[in-house]
Amino acid sequence: MPPFTNPTDTVVEVHRPNRGIAYGVGAYVLWGVVPAYWPLLLPASSVETLAHRIAWSLVVMAGITLALGQWGALRRLPAKGWLMVACASVLIAVNWGVYIYAVNSSHVVEASLGYFINPLVSVLLGVVVLRERIHLPQVVALGIAVLAVAVLAFDYGALPLISLTLACSFGVYGLIKKTVPLDSTTSLTGEGIVLAPIAIGYLVWLELSGAGTFTTHGVGHALLLASAGAVTAVPLMLFGAAARKVTLVTLGMLQYLAPILQFAWGVFVKHEAMTPVRWLGFGLVWVALAVFTADAARTGHKARREAAAELAPECR
Repeated sequence: MPPFTNPTDTVVEVHRPNRGIAYGVGAYVLWGVVPAYWPLLLPASSVETLAHRIAWSLVVMAGITLALGQWGALRRLPAKGWLMVACASVLIAVNWGVYIYAVNSSHVVEASLGYFINPLVSVLLGVVVLRERIHLPQVVALGIAVLAVAVLAFDYGALPLISLTLACSFGVYGLIKKTVPLDSTTSLTGEGIVLAPIAIGYLVWLELSGAGTFTTHGVGHALLLASAGAVTAVPLMLFGAAARKVTLVTLGMLQYLAPILQFAWGVFVKHEAMTPVRWLGFGLVWVALAVFTADAARTGHKARREAAAELAPECR
């Protein structure tokens, strides 16, 4: 899955909503079908795949950053900013690595759960860390989500660690990104700069030890590994374009496309087991998200109405 990009940092061009929705749908559909991609990189291990994703993502993002003339922002970033970028890079590496492992080990449904509950984890972090105010419907949604996790833990016989790791790493990643004075493209480039030396060093060691697959499984396999950079960058760019053209409520609703598609892939394509109790747990998650989304839509509508009322006297 992609890194968290805070859409509140963008300017919404509401006069082009249709194109923005198309960009958003494109981004989330690509993120939703990515479970079909990672198994193509086998027999590369999850760690080797992660290392290639980091290395090739930097190549792609560095090119984009250069084309947009944004290298200056990285050069001007202070030491504290680089420290936050480094923390974010560790979290996104954990998120990417766990997701690749989940897909390649037939835990796609559990991975999708992580991204279903991620918005609720973000709300919880906002309340606990940033002391943000929380609405009653959000409290209800969080309570239902906790109950859902308890139900799923009972069914699995243990906590759904893949789901919780994905949701929490993504949530804390987003929290840290709020403090980094960079846009999404430049920030991801900076994260690649931090991670790439480790990833490239690991890949070189793999090849020298004979354990790597990049040079031993043909040109097609090597090209697939290299394509991990584009798989990361393309949906990110579509998301960035969408965030500038549609409202945050619309973007928030579109975000559920990805885990829905992942869930469908796990159940209907990979035929992962879904017991009645597991269906109940996911059903509770979806109820929580419905409550959360309805509250977000209501709050967004109220904010737009109040903003329009404030502007009305100026237009007379």
